[in-house]
Amino acid sequence: MNRKTNAWVALPLCCFFASQWAFAQSSIETLVEQTGIESGPVAARDFPGWRQPRKIVLRDYAGLYDKVRDLVPGVELVRVQSESEALANASGADAIIGFCSERILAAAAAATWIQVFGAGVEDCLSVDRVRDGEVMLTNMQKMSSPVIGEHVTAMVLALSRGLIPFAKSMSGGKWERGSGIVAGMESYGGKTVLIAGLGGIGTEAAKRLAALDMTVIGTRRSSRAGPDFVDYVGLPHELHELAARADFVVNTLPHTAETEGLFDAEFFATTKRGAYFINVGRGKTVVTADLVAALESGQIAGAALDVTDPEPLPSDHPLWQMDNVIITPHVAGRGGNRVRHNILVAENLRRFAAGEPLLNVVDPELGY
Repeated sequence: MNRKTNAWVALPLCCFFASQWAFAQSSIETLVEQTGIESGPVAARDFPGWRQPRKIVLRDYAGLYDKVRDLVPGVELVRVQSESEALANASGADAIIGFCSERILAAAAAATWIQVFGAGVEDCLSVDRVRDGEVMLTNMQKMSSPVIGEHVTAMVLALSRGLIPFAKSMSGGKWERGSGIVAGMESYGGKTVLIAGLGGIGTEAAKRLAALDMTVIGTRRSSRAGPDFVDYVGLPHELHELAARADFVVNTLPHTAETEGLFDAEFFATTKRGAYFINVGRGKTVVTADLVAALESGQIAGAALDVTDPEPLPSDHPLWQMDNVIITPHVAGRGGNRVRHNILVAENLRRFAAGEPLLNVVDPELGY
């Protein structure tokens, strides 16, 4: 046993670091295989203005700095915690990781890459240089999809099984076994759910809901192709037609010019009366006043919202007072595997320094 222990201690350090590098490579390969994330169309070195990086500003989130600080030798990796710190250190930076604002990119005039820590990029796309394609923007698309899929599943269960009003009754010390809440309880098995947006989040939600014996239909912008557990994949123009068939509508769409206000009075009028509406996409895809009206009329039986417009809602907004509404404060992506996020950032950092194509590049024209 001692011999084995000594032999391990005597292993050359080069072998140890080689094994660490092999593990890192295996991790990114596994991540790409599991999520389907893709490289951008242009190598970083071919992007206008790219130069061999000398300075990169990095937001240290969840111990990220310690994991990547030795990954790009010769590059000054500036560790910051706040946007004000990022702004103070932005001058001369070739890239900014973790922050995106007009002021920061104005100060970082040489920067050609921004990595954000979320999937939503509408705020970053409002920055002139990003919107005009002068900076490569990468995001965390598909990194939190599994845990958001779980959040959607929890919302479906909460709505169908009356957990929202029961929770409110509990806070008042009421035993509501003979109430109208019980009469409204129903089984989700065999029901039809429409997923608006079969991307990473939509696909993960669909997988879980199909496993609960639900019939899953959905829409996808790019094609009618879909996984085996989705019964039908429609194109965006079929949204209203499919909504008329659904007991649950789940919105996972990003906020773009095409999706803004998509879920309006006309949409809710086409849904099956008594359907449920779930939103884990973006608040601005929904006309909030129209959703409130649909809930008040009973056209929509209940709603579960992780995002709202405005966000956060004012404290006197009617949605807060509704017994058939549950609101979570834009946290559906929390509690996931931060390792996935760190692997992606580390790989993009390595690729940027090497001038290679980055992963999860956002198309400014499409908005995702």
